[in-house]
Amino acid sequence: MPTLTIDDQQVTVDQGTTILEAAKKLGIAIPHFCYHPRLTKVDACRMCLVEVKDAPKLVTSCSNAVRDNMVVFTGTPKVEEARKSILEFILINHPLDCPICDKAGECTLQDYYFRYSSQPSRFKDNKVEKHKVVDLGAKMVLDSERCVVCGRCVRFCREVVGEENLGIFNRGDHSEIGTYPGKKIEHNYQGNLVDVCPVGALTAKDFRFKCRSWLLCKADTICPGCSNGCNAVVHFTLRSFNGIKGQRVFRLTPRENNDVNKIWLCDVGRWGYSFVDSIDRLTTPALKKGEDFVKGDWDTALRETASGLKTVVERYGPSAVGVIPSPHLTNEDLYALKCLFSCVLKVANIDFKLPGLDKGEGDKLLLKADRHPNTRGAELLGLSGTGLSAEAMMEKVKTGEIRALYLAGSDPVKYIGEKAEEALSRAELLIFQGTNFSASCKLAHVILPGATFVEKEGTFTNYQGRLQKINKALEPLGEALADWEIFTRLGKRLGAYPSYRCAEEVFKDMAREVAPFNGLSYQKIGPQGIKIADSSQ
Repeated sequence: MPTLTIDDQQVTVDQGTTILEAAKKLGIAIPHFCYHPRLTKVDACRMCLVEVKDAPKLVTSCSNAVRDNMVVFTGTPKVEEARKSILEFILINHPLDCPICDKAGECTLQDYYFRYSSQPSRFKDNKVEKHKVVDLGAKMVLDSERCVVCGRCVRFCREVVGEENLGIFNRGDHSEIGTYPGKKIEHNYQGNLVDVCPVGALTAKDFRFKCRSWLLCKADTICPGCSNGCNAVVHFTLRSFNGIKGQRVFRLTPRENNDVNKIWLCDVGRWGYSFVDSIDRLTTPALKKGEDFVKGDWDTALRETASGLKTVVERYGPSAVGVIPSPHLTNEDLYALKCLFSCVLKVANIDFKLPGLDKGEGDKLLLKADRHPNTRGAELLGLSGTGLSAEAMMEKVKTGEIRALYLAGSDPVKYIGEKAEEALSRAELLIFQGTNFSASCKLAHVILPGATFVEKEGTFTNYQGRLQKINKALEPLGEALADWEIFTRLGKRLGAYPSYRCAEEVFKDMAREVAPFNGLSYQKIGPQGIKIADSSQ
């Protein structure tokens, strides 16, 4: 393992490590455009030039491997002058449209200009005009004038996705990124092109002109788009901008985790957040009166729910109640549900496995066929196989053997269709608890609004058995509550039940009572998650 000196600091690194990567370990940031840690190195931009002792000229730090006893300088006058020259060269034809560019505030070129140059342009001729607002596909827009031709996007499509979607056309100052003739970008990882682009050349249609980056807050979360559990960051604001009434969540971006998603995020997950601020969000408890729903308050809705469930159990026994939870709920939500129905009401008919639940279309990179983030958690908590299956419950509702059905985030009509719709319409008592209005929700007698993944704290267990934490970024919309809190409040009306005050208390209880979670805590989970003891498939 070679040991070298960078700016008077010694560091020992693995053989083959580049100068740029070695400097990172010391906390020394070397500017760069074309380098990306997950892509091949092409040393095209020359922005990462450094001075090496006894070398005849400056060298690119992104592509030159370290040697034992190497001495590197990253901030000499010679290096600083080279950076200014490279920036001046790049900015010759770059448009001055930072005020309207979506990348403003996050742009590498903008940052480097203020840090290393801040000099007015000496270029007096007309700039080279290139194509603007180029439609690359359903989700992406290209502005060729902003492009610094670093080639990251081309390499991403080729090396990560495995498709030849993009290329560099023409030469010199007329070089442009573009799709091949007659082709559009159609793969499921288009959003990552925005992430790898160091400037504002590639922008997402979904975020275009919606909000300035510096007005957004951030919180670590887990993508709920499938059972892979990709690590993500939710970007949100507490105010509305540009007439986008009620929009709080503006985007999801990937968060690095080598054990799960590396540094990528599929488009299904990236743009699957719209339900959070959707017009069909359930924001207040409601009760059915005749053919219509009437808004109520939590006290009334919980009283009606508790009274209805208690009546069915007393008259027909616990076997007359069926519960179908959703694996979109957190471990804490599902554990609280199990405590309520299994321990208090003695209900055995609990099953989350609706037919077709894992019949989505996956890919070989990140996206899984199972579109639920906590299927593995529901399995480990034993929420299937102890009583009737979800499909059997539907049939028993038709025959009158099951009188009350509790849907916790699940939508049987979506997966089973007309048979489920017919069954739900015959239920003596149908409770729907969830985030958005659905085909199953419209048949309910009582509606209880739940919080989305960005509005509550908790954990998901991905398909590999990795336990990962989501964090509360926003207050629940309207009067919605976290699902574990709904079960807690309902439990108080039905008898002895733990009085949880926060999600962490639910987790601590679960960690004591459920074997796979024994000994775990939010602190042990950490930002990267932890593989739990019982992770067998």
